[in-house]
This record gives sequence, structure tokens and C-alpha cells, in this order.
Amino acid sequence: MSTTAVDGLRLTAPAKINLYLRVTGRRPDGYHFLATLMQKIGLFDQLVLQRSAAGISLSCPDSGLPEDEGNIVYRAARLFLATMAERSTGPRPGVKITLYKSIPVAAGLGGGSSDAAAVLRGLDKLFGTRCPTRELLAMGVSLGADVPLFVVDWPVAWATGIGDRLQPAVALADVDILLVNPGFSVSTSWVYERFALTAAENIFNLSNLQKGNADAGEGHKFTQRAIRPDELRNDLELVTADRYAEIGILRERLLKGGAAAALMSGSGPSVFGLFPKQEGGGPAEACFRDLARDYDNTFLVAPLPAPSI
Repeated sequence: MSTTAVDGLRLTAPAKINLYLRVTGRRPDGYHFLATLMQKIGLFDQLVLQRSAAGISLSCPDSGLPEDEGNIVYRAARLFLATMAERSTGPRPGVKITLYKSIPVAAGLGGGSSDAAAVLRGLDKLFGTRCPTRELLAMGVSLGADVPLFVVDWPVAWATGIGDRLQPAVALADVDILLVNPGFSVSTSWVYERFALTAAENIFNLSNLQKGNADAGEGHKFTQRAIRPDELRNDLELVTADRYAEIGILRERLLKGGAAAALMSGSGPSVFGLFPKQEGGGPAEACFRDLARDYDNTFLVAPLPAPSI
């Protein structure tokens, strides 16, 4: 979502949760094949984009994030401007970006990927370049496997490949999502590396599946109907929870608080619970108050609905 203001373009970038995540194989380059259902939620970062004479200026107040090429937002702007410069003989424009973080960092919620996608879409609008969606998607996947999810408008997507092959899916409805981040970050690369070792030893040999993607078929059930609470799955949860006991503790507290299901999102460590929507908040509101006493990053949010026509 975006609005045009006097000082430029103001954008919101939503977080996501993984309702289903199966690791189905590994490529020779180390990337893993996935089958995952990703739902965008009502937790947002904010960005402001302003034209400048030249160059890229990035500010991330009160976040501790890098403000150079170490930040995916900076890399997204650099890629977009370089791609557009190849088509123009005029001077390359610049941009000033201010990023206000609300989505916890390295939390399994896709915040950085969402911010990068917002920059790609925002710069396209700011400079009137009218890039086809397929081109923005190509830029997105070169930045990171989750970025294409946030380039498209769909509130939920079924993703295969390395997470970049997307199909629109059916969004959650009539639920509240209670999301808790325990306050520490987890390295995505560490989780996948550890999963590969665990899978090879105890489940199956990932190298045998380099060419396959078991759940990649068209018309998967989650593209036809919403996922049920008993179908939630995350292959990575066991790896992260084995290292960080708080993952399991949070799941239990959510379930005891009335959640129909609870799961870690992505590579963690954020954990969410799905609560049947009730007037006045019901158990979700009570559980939120309980967890918020112990965890600063506790959010009671709604799934993003499909855009109105």
C-alpha cells in the first residue's frame, strides 16, 4: 500500500507468516526447494521515498540496521535504479529512503524482503517507469527468495521452487493471529544448514531430491480452500526449537491460551497462534495481555484480506 505525500511516497510493508512449510529438496548451489503457504498479516514497516539529485541515501532510525549495501533495502534501490539507467541516456536519478521498523528483524516474518519489495514497487511509482510485474518479480528473486511474495498484491500465496514460484491461494478468514517474537534473532542459513544435516541423518537424503519438488503441482489444495488449523506444518521448527527451548514454551502458552493451532514462522524464532475471531477479542485478547507482560514484541493482528474489487 502507498500514499503520495508532499515529501514523496509513503509506503507500508507487511509481515508474513508461514502457515505451511515443507522442505522438499536441495539444489547443488545450497538453496533448498520449498513448498510453503505464506499469509501476509497486519504488521507493517513504514518507508518514505523521496527523489534526490543522485545516489542512494538510506536512514533506518532507532533500528540498528546498516544503512548501506549491507541492507537489502539499499540493494533493492541500487538494482532498480541501475536497471532503469540501462534504458535511459539521461542522468541517473537518486532517492532518499527512510525506513521505520516495526517488524522484528531476523524473525521469520519476511520484514526485510517486504521492505525490499516495497522499494521496488515504490520507485516504479515515484519515477513513473511502469515496469511490468514480471520484471519487478525478476528483480525481487535476485534479491531474495521471499521478495516476490511482496511484489504481488495477493494476501496469501502458495510458493514452490526456492519460494519464488507463486500461485494465489485462499486467505485465512475469521481468525485473529497472536504473534510473539521472543526477542532474539535466528540465522536463516544456520537453520537450513542444520536441517540438511538432520534430514540426511534421520529423515531422507536431500541430495536425492535435487530435481524434485513433491508439492509443486498445480492446483494444490491450499489454492482451492483455506488451510485448516490441523494442517499447519513447519519442517524447520524442530531444528530451531531444539536450539531455543523458548519456541516450544511459546507454542504451549498459545495453545493453553485458547489458540486452535500454534506454529513457528519461517526459520523462526517468531511463533504465532490462530484464534477463532470473537466479539471483544475473547481468548486472543486475554492471551495477548498475558504474553505481552513477558515479551515486548507481542502483536495481535489480522490476516490481510484479498483486495476489494
